[in-house]
Amino acid sequence: MPEKRSALVVGAGDATGGAIARRFAREGYATVCTRREVASLDPLLARIRADGGEAHGFGSDARIEEEVVALFEKIETEIAPLEVVIFNIGANVNFPIRDTTARVYRKVWEMAAFGGFLAGREAAKVMVPRGKGTIIFTGATASMRGAAGFSAFSGAKFALRSLAQSMARELGPEGIHVAHTIIDGAIDTEWIAKNFPQRYALKEQGGILNPDHIADAYWMLHAQPRDAWTHELDLRPWMEKMA
Repeated sequence: MPEKRSALVVGAGDATGGAIARRFAREGYATVCTRREVASLDPLLARIRADGGEAHGFGSDARIEEEVVALFEKIETEIAPLEVVIFNIGANVNFPIRDTTARVYRKVWEMAAFGGFLAGREAAKVMVPRGKGTIIFTGATASMRGAAGFSAFSGAKFALRSLAQSMARELGPEGIHVAHTIIDGAIDTEWIAKNFPQRYALKEQGGILNPDHIADAYWMLHAQPRDAWTHELDLRPWMEKMA
């Protein structure tokens, strides 16, 4: 009987994060999902369990070191050894630079960059002694270029990308696959449907990203043999302009 393994999705939202969690659960992983409000995970956990998977949900603030450390300890001691950690917090905000407060900038950085550091550090601590594991950070168009009005978001995503690069160089020789994805385009969500109906109308033409297809790409990254690892993978609809 294969050894029980777990996969953690930090930021298991209703679209991409939830799809990733379901994908790894289908592959037999004990899937651990986090959001700040644990009750918001109930539909996702119920769906995974209804499909025959194992799912655990925790309310956890990715910006608070003590909570992140306790989360990893609980998974390792009470659920199963962590083989996959996916950091999927977005923090997408749009403010003109003159209206961007210190509080907004700091909060976005804490969510999208500092939280990634905490999750990545704790993942490395448990994976390196075993000599295997996958850590994936979710990036965005803002990881590559800073658009007008996105000073906080792009600053945080740039930082997350460089964190992933540094960790890949340090941990790759230890047997840990560190990858960074660039999600470059609108994703099929209720928020996009409500706020950008013209963009959402492109769905039938394959003009927006399907969360299940993003999840397939994450599984592909994890399943890669170590002699051909991908560090950075960009995903965009065929009609989307390149970042």
